[in-house]
Amino acid sequence: MCRLLGYVGPPCRLQRWLSAPDHSLVVQSYAPKEMTAGLLNADGFGVAWYGPDDPLPVAYRSLLPIWSDLNLPHLERYVVSATYVMSVRSATPGQAVNLSNCPPFLGDRLALVHNGFIENFAQTLARPLRDRLSDRLYAQIQGTTDSEHLMGLIRQEMQGGQDLPGAIAQALGWVAVQAAQRQIKVSANLLVIDGEQLVAARWAWGTAAPSLYVSQTENSLAVASEPLGGDRPWQTVPAGTLWVATGADWREGPALPR
Repeated sequence: MCRLLGYVGPPCRLQRWLSAPDHSLVVQSYAPKEMTAGLLNADGFGVAWYGPDDPLPVAYRSLLPIWSDLNLPHLERYVVSATYVMSVRSATPGQAVNLSNCPPFLGDRLALVHNGFIENFAQTLARPLRDRLSDRLYAQIQGTTDSEHLMGLIRQEMQGGQDLPGAIAQALGWVAVQAAQRQIKVSANLLVIDGEQLVAARWAWGTAAPSLYVSQTENSLAVASEPLGGDRPWQTVPAGTLWVATGADWREGPALPR
């Protein structure tokens, strides 16, 4: 189970979120407190953000454990953005540890990180999910993870006219129908950004949803798998819900399947 973090607010250095907090994402990679599967997040990491005057996200991904990347301390002091998503990866057994499978996953204006799994994905939903994608989106799938395929499904729903929150709800609705038919479990904590908003889903089907927390101040908002500590208050995101953040504004989005 990966550890995730997303931020929207005034522009700030990446370091503020990635390594500076007491229980930062770096610490969560080797000392997580609320993982339900696995012990470490040592199968790579990644960060996505937006540069000035550029609507498309930029990503830095590595297969090294985050504590072993000697470039990162320099990069995180340099990168400044108003929107981030980032994760440290604990690969699902059977999934290759390569850059094609390393989040964040990018597409058009979107960047996505995912904590969870689709049970027996290659044998259950991989084929029907791919069949739902347009030729363009199908051709852009580079890896084998359920996470990247969920990104493709969300983008497909957006091509049908849905906004980002609606597309995520529609995508998870389709997954729920398929999971019920096949009697499989799904766990899908998602953080998705488009340069202006952060959409967070805490959702599961047939199993408990992974942990997810939110912290708000007057002008910023962060969502994380585990509280980062420090002076910011953290509250649990209710299971089975989807939320939309723009700056410090935090509102519930479309209903998710139950």
